[in-house]
Amino acid sequence: MSRTLKLAAALAAAVAFATPVFAWTPTKSIEFVATAGPGGGTDNFARAVQAAIVKNKLIDQPIVVTNKAGGSGAEGYTYVKGMAGDPYKLVFGTSNAWQQPMVSKVAFKQTDFTPVAAMVQDEFLLWVKQDGPKDVKEYLAAMAAKNGAGKMGGAQSKDTDELLTRMIEKTANLKLIYIPFKSGAEAAVQLAGGHVDSHVNNPSESVGQWKGGTQRPLCVFNTQRLSDGPKVTATEGWHDIPTCQEAGLAIPLFQQPRTIWLPLKVTPEQVAFYVDLMKKVQATPEWKDYIEKSSQSQVFLTGDAFAKYMAEDSERVRKVAAEQGWLVGN
Repeated sequence: MSRTLKLAAALAAAVAFATPVFAWTPTKSIEFVATAGPGGGTDNFARAVQAAIVKNKLIDQPIVVTNKAGGSGAEGYTYVKGMAGDPYKLVFGTSNAWQQPMVSKVAFKQTDFTPVAAMVQDEFLLWVKQDGPKDVKEYLAAMAAKNGAGKMGGAQSKDTDELLTRMIEKTANLKLIYIPFKSGAEAAVQLAGGHVDSHVNNPSESVGQWKGGTQRPLCVFNTQRLSDGPKVTATEGWHDIPTCQEAGLAIPLFQQPRTIWLPLKVTPEQVAFYVDLMKKVQATPEWKDYIEKSSQSQVFLTGDAFAKYMAEDSERVRKVAAEQGWLVGN
């Protein structure tokens, strides 16, 4: 074989390796089911994936996002559970896929679905009013002085926000009144109005209030500060916020994954197609813009790594749920 032919063969092999040919590809419209209402975090996640796929022409078929937020997302999971064997239905959620069946009587469980990937981690911060405590130590002292009357707002009950609230109570040896609202956005409004003392919103849920000077973050529940970037206010950006551990609240890490699932009884080839598609999504400019604007942390967990993460997180959730008397099943 000539040198030219050898180079051509090597190039063809490299292209084939970089762009795998799948045994299955979609031939009709795909439905992304968001387990949240329009504008919610999971809805934004699903639409960011949709936009990246469509704008970069990663597949030839149209994608429709539908919102099924009833029952704190249970409606969406139950809908897709009933679509066993259908590779054209994907459900977008969070850790509620395994957390909600532990604490609520719902018509689904984690094993009713085929995991595709976790693509991003939501960060959590402790927020107070602009004229509230200046740091974490002052906040904890103020809540302790309220002797159980301090109010923490959050999105929904027995979900991620309340789970973190109960961890704060145990770690700081104090009691808080947890007040659930329909969303993190509503909790932010209640804090701005002085109806609660704090909340633990994600960055995207309260960045507007921080910019507007009605509330501010005291710390982030991560082992390291958030990435450096443009200032949010005239003087501060996300990287300027200390970790909760360095600020005096010993909860080193608390995050929430954004997850994607197929129904049961799909083929390994169908799962592989979507795993590869989501990897391509993460390489697009639209996805990078979504991550930057939402101040989330990009991850990609699939297969055994995703299963390991779910098992570890389930154990953490189960421990707190058991302490609070929330457990109802599995």
